[in-house]
Amino acid sequence: MDCSLVRTLVHRYCAGEENWVDSRTIYVGHREPPPGAEAYIPQRYPDNRIVSSKYTFWNFIPKNLFEQFRRVANFYFLIIFLVQLIIDTPTSPVTSGLPLFFVITVTAIKQGYEDWLRHKADNAMNQCPVHFIQHGKLVRKQSRKLRVGDIVMVKEDETFPCDLIFLSSNRGDGTCHVTTASLDGESSHKTHYAVQDTKGFHTEEDIGGLHATIECEQPQPDLYKFVGRINVYSDLNDPVVRPLGSENLLLRGATLKNTEKIFGVAIYTGMETKMALNYQSKSQKRSAVEKSMNAFLIVYLCILISKALINTVLKYVWQSEPFRDEPWYNQKTESERQRNLFLRAFTDFLAFMVLFNYIIPVSMYVTVEMQKFLGSYFITWDEDMFDEETGEGPLVNTSDLNEELGQVEYIFTDKTGTLTENNMEFKECCIEGHVYVPHVICNGQVLPESSGIDMIDSSPSVNGREREELFFRALCLCHTVQVKDDDSVDGPRKSPDGGKSCVYISSSPDEVALVEGVQRLGFTYLRLKDNYMEVLNRENHVERFELLEILSFDSVRRRMSVIVKSATGEIYLFCKGADSSIFPRVIEGKVDQIRARVERNAVEGLRTLCVAYKRLIQEEYEGICKLLQAAKVALQDREKKLAEAYEQIEKDLILLGATAVEDRLQEKAADTIEALQKAGIKVWVLTGDKMETAAATCYACKLFRRNTQLLELTTKRIEEQSLHDVLFELSKTVLRHSGSLTRDNLSGLSADIQDYGLIIDGAALSLIMKPREDGSSSNYRELFLEICRSCSAVLCCRMAPLQKAQIVKLIKFSKEHPITLAVGDGANDVSMILEAHVGIGVIGKEGRQAARNSDYAIPKFKHLKKMLLVHGHFYYIRISELVQYFFYKNVCFIFPQFLYQFFCGFSQQTLYDTAYLTLYNISFTSLPILLYSLMEQHIGIDVLKRDPTLYRDVAKNALLRWRVFIYWTLLGLFDALVFFFGAYFMFENTTVTSNGQIFGNWTFGTLVFTVMVFTVTLKLALDTHYWTWINHFVIWGSLLFYVVFSLLWGGVIWPFLNYQRMYYVFIQMLSSGPAWLAIVLLVTISLLPDVLKKVLCRQLWPTATERVQNGCAQPRDRDSEFTPLASLQSPGYQSTCPSAAWYSSHSQQVMLAAWKGKVSVEPPPTLSGSRHHCSSSPSHSCPGTRVQMLV
Repeated sequence: MDCSLVRTLVHRYCAGEENWVDSRTIYVGHREPPPGAEAYIPQRYPDNRIVSSKYTFWNFIPKNLFEQFRRVANFYFLIIFLVQLIIDTPTSPVTSGLPLFFVITVTAIKQGYEDWLRHKADNAMNQCPVHFIQHGKLVRKQSRKLRVGDIVMVKEDETFPCDLIFLSSNRGDGTCHVTTASLDGESSHKTHYAVQDTKGFHTEEDIGGLHATIECEQPQPDLYKFVGRINVYSDLNDPVVRPLGSENLLLRGATLKNTEKIFGVAIYTGMETKMALNYQSKSQKRSAVEKSMNAFLIVYLCILISKALINTVLKYVWQSEPFRDEPWYNQKTESERQRNLFLRAFTDFLAFMVLFNYIIPVSMYVTVEMQKFLGSYFITWDEDMFDEETGEGPLVNTSDLNEELGQVEYIFTDKTGTLTENNMEFKECCIEGHVYVPHVICNGQVLPESSGIDMIDSSPSVNGREREELFFRALCLCHTVQVKDDDSVDGPRKSPDGGKSCVYISSSPDEVALVEGVQRLGFTYLRLKDNYMEVLNRENHVERFELLEILSFDSVRRRMSVIVKSATGEIYLFCKGADSSIFPRVIEGKVDQIRARVERNAVEGLRTLCVAYKRLIQEEYEGICKLLQAAKVALQDREKKLAEAYEQIEKDLILLGATAVEDRLQEKAADTIEALQKAGIKVWVLTGDKMETAAATCYACKLFRRNTQLLELTTKRIEEQSLHDVLFELSKTVLRHSGSLTRDNLSGLSADIQDYGLIIDGAALSLIMKPREDGSSSNYRELFLEICRSCSAVLCCRMAPLQKAQIVKLIKFSKEHPITLAVGDGANDVSMILEAHVGIGVIGKEGRQAARNSDYAIPKFKHLKKMLLVHGHFYYIRISELVQYFFYKNVCFIFPQFLYQFFCGFSQQTLYDTAYLTLYNISFTSLPILLYSLMEQHIGIDVLKRDPTLYRDVAKNALLRWRVFIYWTLLGLFDALVFFFGAYFMFENTTVTSNGQIFGNWTFGTLVFTVMVFTVTLKLALDTHYWTWINHFVIWGSLLFYVVFSLLWGGVIWPFLNYQRMYYVFIQMLSSGPAWLAIVLLVTISLLPDVLKKVLCRQLWPTATERVQNGCAQPRDRDSEFTPLASLQSPGYQSTCPSAAWYSSHSQQVMLAAWKGKVSVEPPPTLSGSRHHCSSSPSHSCPGTRVQMLV
């Protein structure tokens, strides 16, 4: 035994990673293996506690402070505050310390509260009770006390407390049903299987006596991958080795359904569970506004340093004349005279930095953070974006990118489940060239009892009849559908026709559609019981097939197979999959006829699958069993070995036929894409579907139009020509019109120029992205990008998930650096959602993985229109005004202080009182801009939805460009000059009040400050278009608060102050007539240039937005959310808006330009399930009606 222990230890530590690093051994029930089997080496694993919190009670303050001071602005203000403490500065440390303390405190409270909620959730999860088996008895304890190796019992509707290997259930066949909604959002039932040798253990005593060890891989986050094996020991024989895969693994967070109870052994606990490993945070995304803000901060930091340097130099120049440095009333001490000149200059430089540091707005960060956080609720509160059918509303997973929604230039969208409903309906099947359609319409009558009608020339022969029934049996057997015998099933379900009460459950909507479709053609799948699949044939006889093997579907093979044995002893392999994966493996069958039908169905937008089979003799089957068993029990490279085994098994097939399933277009998907294109956004479709199916969907959703010339960059074309030739030929075609390709005009909707659409497949993309032999791939990529930029729409088909991300990354890092948005609904879309600047998940039927990993989630694709054209537009307008306004009001604030130094001998004397310095950004001017940035609507919501072209006015960061930034800065400088010199000249000859008192420097500074507060607040009032009682309360309330505060601050002797320099200053200033005149006059002069500029620009060079504001300030209430532009021209639509005539003529020109020379009464092709129905209402229209009207 000792030798065995030493040998095992040496083997584990020295044999390499295979047995130590990449795998772990678990002793089921903590029972030692039998003597002589292997050494018992207990291993330490973490307990079952989940920790999602970031802080603890002890480390919150230091850790939070460290993280906050990593931000450059916070660190800068900390340095300024420390400088004020260390050296003699003109302002009190409170002036910098209090705003910094306010910002740090608010942020810490917010982050602390969020972490407290995480602690609360963790405790609730860690303390929930769990039943486990100890010495053959059921014991209850808290979840956090579970250990690896414990045997756990879970009851129906309970969630699994950790990752378990499924040992047994109350079901005789050793199966259980599970939903993984909290993991990937899929509410459909998944079937898991118990270990073959333990599924008979149904009691606590039986399971407590189990003697087994499990070898499995170390924890990794992939929810759908697991590799392991179990060794089950009996008293006499050698251990039985069984493979373990993902079908045996029950994940923490999943819920047990329709199964009374199960037993499982814990293999991964706590933070090693797959759910916890998926907690990892996404990479931080930064918006374009934040980048602009940082660039502006750097400019202002340079201005600050320049001011400090200029003042420092001028101070020493001014003091170089005799008696100025040391006047008779302020003699220096001996130590001051002997101080080093450079040290004195550096100290003065720091003092000036402190004096002017308010030009950098510290409170801007906290205001922006509050605006983003509070503003995000407007999306979640939007009732128009709530979907009644699913009961789902929009979700905001991050508020940092709100304004980015108003800057999108490229949208990358998935097809299935995003543009389409992912609601499959069986349309037809083709068996050896004969087409069968369930419930065929004949002479206007539906024939529900018909088992199918031969739609081609003749009925099948006797041999064909056998193939037909074999095809139907293949559809009934080759799937993973489960049957529930009652209607009380959670999650999505399908009730078969024909009055039967069974319900089909599957994780794949396609499989349910196929089983239902073949039921309507006469063959009904009944159930899987004791490893036998039962099928009811046309003669109402039950056929039983023993299920021998399942070769599961995967996205690489794009097919699945089953091996079954009939009652007569014949062994069949049935295989179904994509045409591209089935046809190369077929050696017999009517391939040409079926291929033609598949291509025709694909062009019509139907999803197609091919079905094939082959008979196996007993010897072949035994060889297959050995091949599969060897691959299944492998711990290393199991997936690769299984793929090789499947490749050997699934060959030499006989083609039976093909199926066609329809996935309907989502409601208003076409309207949404049309609106997005009008907004100047380019839409790309990235899908794994075949080219013909995807192209048909693109026509249906108006991505491609009748006049669109399609360019193909596909594998088939590259095989005929080289990639180099194809790319250069395409570039010649599209760039020939480059002189006239003004793609900003309706995104290529104009017929005056040629409209191009590009189709590329995954294999061609791989060749483009592949580095060339000389080590570079940039030439092909740049050429490809040039072609794409000249196309109004791009379709990428046969795309793998990583290729979707590659496409997004390629555009994202192109030379224009456009803002990209990716939208999808499935796990295969997560990579592109994470890669794009903004990721949007559709809460669909493929689970919630996309929604969980996205920045925003919406119920339907149609909601993308309002999210971008309305919410995104508003967010950008609001935050850009906030950023520019903050810099403007701080220039107004600090530039008079700079000018004042020329009149006080550069002595670092402050112009404003300490209280004003401290409260200017915190109290006097903070709330109005915060409320503006939350509530401003410069245009009505209905107008933004009706006229998507308004989105272009804010595109490409239009309101935060350098030209606009310089204008705001110059406006601030002008206002500051007016404040300072206006007050200076006003008081030059009127410095005596009526009682003979003389105004001092504090009165002068208070007058400048008063004019400034009123000016910057009224400037915001002039910019406000959308007034509510809250705006009135905050704007006028802020001015009132300033006046009341100043009266109290200067009207009371405060005992806690060591100075009383402001006593009676404000009241004395207001008692002077010239002061009142100065306030009114200077505020008017300061606001005048901005008002004149706005008036002139609106009259001479108005933007589209300003035209709308001038013509129709208040949009009509009765315009519906999706009123088409064409309906505004119909005779029945009467508008009282002054600009209605302009709209009518303008939109007529637009629409006529779009259809000029291409007018057709027939609308563009649509999927059969998504045809538009024209309303008789005058305020509604559909594409067909619009064309007829324009003719």
